[in-house]
Amino acid sequence: MSLLRYAMVGNLKRFLGNVKEVAKKENMSGFVVFNKFLLCFARTGCGYSDYMNYKLYKRSWAEIDEYVTIKHQDKFYEIVCPSAYKTAFTVKPNFLKNFKDYISREYFVDGTVEELREFLAKNSEFMIKPYDGNGGHKVEKMSRDDVKDVEEFHAKLINERLFIEECVKQHSEMNRLCPASVNTVRIMSFGYNGKSRIVYAALRIGNGVAAVDNFHQGGMGCSIDFETGVLVGNAVDKDLNEFETHPLTGVKFDGFQIPNWDKVKEIVLSAALVSDKIHFVGWDVAVTEEGATFIEGNRRPGFDLVQVLSERGRKDMMRECLDEINATEGTNHKI
Repeated sequence: MSLLRYAMVGNLKRFLGNVKEVAKKENMSGFVVFNKFLLCFARTGCGYSDYMNYKLYKRSWAEIDEYVTIKHQDKFYEIVCPSAYKTAFTVKPNFLKNFKDYISREYFVDGTVEELREFLAKNSEFMIKPYDGNGGHKVEKMSRDDVKDVEEFHAKLINERLFIEECVKQHSEMNRLCPASVNTVRIMSFGYNGKSRIVYAALRIGNGVAAVDNFHQGGMGCSIDFETGVLVGNAVDKDLNEFETHPLTGVKFDGFQIPNWDKVKEIVLSAALVSDKIHFVGWDVAVTEEGATFIEGNRRPGFDLVQVLSERGRKDMMRECLDEINATEGTNHKI
């Protein structure tokens, strides 16, 4: 993408404002900060938010080269998660069907008006979601009382490619952390050649206002020791604000034990082997009193949360996966 085209699709005015703020805070020249972005863009394909969120303006080139950008993700995911098989994950109703053994909630997808009535009779509250999309976009919590005309609502669901599902009741400990949203574990797994492993894990926590915990919808993230399921360090939001405790509930993040951690890992490692075409998945897992259940699986999980929490580039995660494929298949994939 040319710089001119990128500037047109991005928010250049806001970015220039951020450049001024950074220059002042870091006691740097705004000219230097902006020109380093141009060099980063040309060298790595980073975007405005990448440059700011990863603080690339004060990183060495050796450090910058380790950061995953959209350009690297496009190449990596076409190898480990070919787009030819993407609809098994990107179309959420397909995911619900393909991974039904790991999902413990009811949902209504493309059914009859009578089936919709039955769903509403059982669920006073529910989530409404688009068939496809990411980042929690257009995901809302609704009440049965919001539906004034069932047939009209049914037509809306069908025409706008929306579906509804039962609200997940999360574990009381996760509710104590933030009751306004289901606080999900984001686990990246690599399943290949009959074996699976966890590559990265973090907890996503709602801000107490939104009904979702997504990083792009005001939520926070906190690293997890994926051997023990214990949170490590402070939580961070997309604006890089750090939180030692949750701003509304006051629960401390560092040292918080995620309940049922063994069950969380169990379903992820099992589900990672369901598809022999999609090897790298970002799973969103809700922890329940009984165990754990999937909210969704992402064929192209972003690296922004990972790299912000790691405070370094994470190309190493990609290389580990590609090295295994190369050793098995005799290929020479590189990032």
